[in-house]
Amino acid sequence: MLQAILNIFKIPELRNKVIFTLGMLAVYRVGFWIPIPGVDQEMLREAMMREVEEGTAAGRASQFVAIFSGGSFGQSTIFGLGIMPYISAAIIFQILQSVSATLKKLKQEGPTGQQKIMTYTRYATIGLCVIQAVGWLMYINAQGLIYREWAANPVWWLMAITAMTAGTTFLMWLGEQIDKYGIGNGVSLIITAGILAQMPQAVLWVITNSPVGQIGWIGRIFGIAQTGVETQMSWMEVIFLVASFVFVVAGAVLITVAQRRIPVQQAKHTRGRKVYGGQRSYLPLRVNHGGVMPIVFASSLMIFPSVIFSAMDQGAEGMPAWWRGITGFLSQGFMVGEFPYALLYIGMVYFFSYFWTTIQFNPEDMSKQLRDHGSFIPGLRPGPRTAEYLETVMERITYVGAGFLSVIAVVPMIVQNAMNIPFFVAAFLGGTGLLIVVSVGLDFIQRIEANLLMRNYAGFLGGNDRGQGPKIRGPR
Repeated sequence: MLQAILNIFKIPELRNKVIFTLGMLAVYRVGFWIPIPGVDQEMLREAMMREVEEGTAAGRASQFVAIFSGGSFGQSTIFGLGIMPYISAAIIFQILQSVSATLKKLKQEGPTGQQKIMTYTRYATIGLCVIQAVGWLMYINAQGLIYREWAANPVWWLMAITAMTAGTTFLMWLGEQIDKYGIGNGVSLIITAGILAQMPQAVLWVITNSPVGQIGWIGRIFGIAQTGVETQMSWMEVIFLVASFVFVVAGAVLITVAQRRIPVQQAKHTRGRKVYGGQRSYLPLRVNHGGVMPIVFASSLMIFPSVIFSAMDQGAEGMPAWWRGITGFLSQGFMVGEFPYALLYIGMVYFFSYFWTTIQFNPEDMSKQLRDHGSFIPGLRPGPRTAEYLETVMERITYVGAGFLSVIAVVPMIVQNAMNIPFFVAAFLGGTGLLIVVSVGLDFIQRIEANLLMRNYAGFLGGNDRGQGPKIRGPR
């Protein structure tokens, strides 16, 4: 591993790409701390911490958005919206491509059409930025978190909305620069950097609230002086937390790279006296084809039931006892971590797993591509029979992938309630953030691996300096 890291800096082109990528991520983290004038940052931080501790809808929404903004709305900065508007716009246009004939035609035009769709996505991003910035500023103004003399000035509103919109637009440009001059997917790396930036805070909380902090030299490093004080977590809980983290990360890596390989036979072509083709290959179908999107959709929509039922419970005063009992049960049952909440959450993860797979994977197009390239699946006739088989296989492996996503989504809630630890600590045991970090990390390592092996250097996965990659056992 150490030798592979050293090999990165032996290749000037690869070294420059890595340094450029790290530099752009550093610019992003510096800009994240530039505040918007006129906002009482201290009161805002305290208010959002209170919302999170009470488990209100605003607190849950801030925790969800924190994944994509690199922090929390407890800091109102120029990068406060993060890259979320751009992701939302990209998802919207990706869904529209499956229902709009115009966008579908643009997509089939190749790079030119994709460039037009990207232009539309950027315009939609700016529109979403303006809407979200106005909504956020109106919310904190209603909470009295903006200084009165600033809130009464229309110029300040124009400045604040423009600053937050420009911040997200700059992040979008930053991601494109990483795509062009760096290594890896720029937008994904920005999200990952924001998630990993919260890890030191989580580790510090565990050390402070566990017997680990009472070890002399560790306590001196972190400035903890609580020797003999009863801690919130025991040694067994700390060991369980660390073991769970390792186990969940290993499972996430395994299911992210898991594939169902379908054998594909290439037809033989005779040209003159020579015979071409006849090779056997595999069509890889990802088990977790939906990636992190099902959890993103489910998490965002699960905010609404709790808000609706909580409002119904608050408005049930003076109503009959049976109605108050129903609203109280619904309000309590759809708190984060409760059984009805988790059950509906799992159901929505399954639904969006199949929904997203249907949008992304078209078995009819796949069967046509195989037929046009002179390939076929042994034992199946090209055309509708092949499409039907691919659809059946995809439905079955999507069921397994959705089950894995459900476990990943529910684990943080179970651990948070069972061990009474904050959400920002339990979030590293599953959920959207963990899947994003794992998938982006694997993609980043594979790109570096490809660059190293292409230049006859040993990679991370077990290659050697003769340009030979790692030996991967194929299916029997």
